[in-house]
Amino acid sequence: MLQRVIRTHAPLFVPRDDPEQRKTGHCVTLSTSCQPCVGSQPSQPEAVAPEFTNRNPRNLELLGVAQKERGLATVWPNREFWHRLRVVRTQHHVEAFIEHLNGQVVVSASTREWAIKKHLYSTRNVVACESIGRVLAQRCLEAGVNFMVYQLTPWEASSDSIKRLQNTITESGVMLREPRRIYE
Repeated sequence: MLQRVIRTHAPLFVPRDDPEQRKTGHCVTLSTSCQPCVGSQPSQPEAVAPEFTNRNPRNLELLGVAQKERGLATVWPNREFWHRLRVVRTQHHVEAFIEHLNGQVVVSASTREWAIKKHLYSTRNVVACESIGRVLAQRCLEAGVNFMVYQLTPWEASSDSIKRLQNTITESGVMLREPRRIYE
């Protein structure tokens, strides 16, 4: 797991030893409780650590600094992504899901789901693909996935239903390409 250590040159706030300065509000104390601190000052001033270890696994991806697995140049589909959109069209249903670099499915939508299926006349046509795109885009935005890669196969590029799915996803606010990686 990648971790990044952020070093600050000075603490975020300087603890004051003088009780008079604490009363005037020059020293701010931080609390994570829901109860407001009414009129009580802590006996010891709090200090902020000069180093911070970020343990959010997606933070480096959101900053554009995380490494992408490149793989070989001859491998298709390309492995250089953080999130990839995959669309599977079977004989009776349409499925779309977002796959993370490590292989886990982050978000999915399918015409097999009763909540989607009950609104459709057919689970295979162009309207079904458009509905799947709309539902998947909404779920992506709720999950915080705003960028993904979609690698079309040549036989999918000319399909009207896949084009409508792409247009619906992009109109909903999700970009079908990822930002370039920032090299340090």
